[in-house]
Amino acid sequence: MKMNPNDQIRRLILQWFYERNANATSQYGKKGSATKISDVKKGLKEVHSLSQQQVISNLNYLIDKGWVNKSEIEKTVKVKGGTIPSTVTWYVISSAGIDKIEGESEFKEGGKYAGINIHATGSNVITLGDGNIVNAEYEALHSELSKLKNAVTQSSLDESQKLDVSVDIESLKDQLVKANPDKTIIGHIWARIQDIATIGGFIDAVSKVTPLISGLLPS
Repeated sequence: MKMNPNDQIRRLILQWFYERNANATSQYGKKGSATKISDVKKGLKEVHSLSQQQVISNLNYLIDKGWVNKSEIEKTVKVKGGTIPSTVTWYVISSAGIDKIEGESEFKEGGKYAGINIHATGSNVITLGDGNIVNAEYEALHSELSKLKNAVTQSSLDESQKLDVSVDIESLKDQLVKANPDKTIIGHIWARIQDIATIGGFIDAVSKVTPLISGLLPS
């Protein structure tokens, strides 16, 4: 599988937040686990020579994925003649980010298949970066389905249609955990998605999924 060149940068950033949290003596401040963006950029430049552009673009990704938390604290600042409101933004590694580095924890919430030892089923399953589980044979299809879902959210469909198609896509992805996905279910769902693709304007994304899903459709 082709590696994303940004993954190494994301690992460095997440590791930096992890180490800051591990060495913190307070929640905020100079020795705090949470830090301001100026200190993030300064620290990553000093330790890993990352540019501001590399930090910001990949930090945004880590926040969106839930590996890093972003919060704002409002306070008042004294100025001549009174006070003015001020907002300070803080960044800190999330529990999901800590689990990403440390591995599984007994305190981690169970996923869709909590209580089931997936690896004991005999299926060749892998756990993806977002915590989803997929049979290794269908990893490429799972990835393209995720891209299709993103295309759906940016399409011309109304919000109700976007939700319906997104739920269908997630149902398809659930089938990909099995060693033998249900072709009848996949066929029905995929037909619905294809029917609405022309209206929504995500035909290109559908075309990339088609050759990967063809082998899982009813004869």
